[in-house]
Formats: sequence, C-alpha cells, structure tokens
Amino acid sequence: MTSSSPRPGSTIAPRGSSVPLRAGIGYDIHRRAEGRRLVLGGVVFESSWGLEGHSDADVLLHAIGDALLGAAALGDLGRHFPPGEARWKDVSSLELVRRIRALLAQRGARVVNVDATVVAEAPALAPQRQAMCVNIALALEIDVSCVSVKATTNETLGALGRGEGIAAWAVAMVETP
Repeated sequence: MTSSSPRPGSTIAPRGSSVPLRAGIGYDIHRRAEGRRLVLGGVVFESSWGLEGHSDADVLLHAIGDALLGAAALGDLGRHFPPGEARWKDVSSLELVRRIRALLAQRGARVVNVDATVVAEAPALAPQRQAMCVNIALALEIDVSCVSVKATTNETLGALGRGEGIAAWAVAMVETP
C-alpha cells in the first residue's frame, strides 16, 4: 500500500465540495406468472400472463428505481419497499418511482435522465414505448425527452429466451447539490 492509498475502512472525500452529477445502474428480473396483469413502464399490456412479484412486478420501473437510488447512494428498492410489507402488495410501481423522486428531492437532488432496456421475447414494446416514456417522465417530473426505453430479445437463449420471464437494465443520472 502506498502512502496515497486509503486505509481499509477509510473513506475518500471527492475533490471540491461536491460531485454534481452521479450515475446509478439498476437491474431487475421477474419470472412469468400466468393469469396476472403484465405491467411495464406503468402500461398494462394485453396478455394472458404477467410477472410474479409482490407489487405490480413492473420490472422496468424496478430497474429505474434501483438506478435512481444507486445514483444517490440510498440503497435499493427492497430497502425502501420491503416485499414482505402488506402496504406494498400489488402497489403500482409508478407510485414507488414517485416516492423515490420525492426522496431525492428531500436531499436536494433531481433526476437528469434515465435510459432503460427491457429484455423480453414478448410482448412487442414498440407500440407502447411512448406511453411508457410519458408515464416515467410524469412520475419523475422530468421532460419526456429525458427518458429512453429500449427493448431487445435474448435471441431465444436461456430462460429469458424461452419466455420464462422479463428483465430490465437502467441507468439514471442525478444532479446533486
């Protein structure tokens, strides 16, 4: 260890008084559940199946929520909305994202943008992409031009490729005071 290396357990303060922009990454995956509503980006898709989960299981919004919490170093979705708590049963994930935005605002932070990718063999997201972006932008109180939702398949490889579930990745940028 050199003299400029931190000691174990120590922290390094950033240069200057603050780091104004911070990025966070989120990931979520839910398995397919027959007879349940399919909700992605706050949009209900016509489908005979949905995703298994305690809330509405909106994998896209869960990944975005984790990215936002990560950017602010506030933990993860499970810390703030424990899946064992009855009050979060079947709750709209748009409400969870609104609460995360409010939590950031309490700390003087604001969402700059989010970029997310949904990995699924079905359904086709393109017809609902704009509605998902609008829902996310409204929940985060940002312009819709600051929200990107993309989709890809898993090329029929693995569990996602067999349609056994849906996953999502998200990156969020947050401006801090």
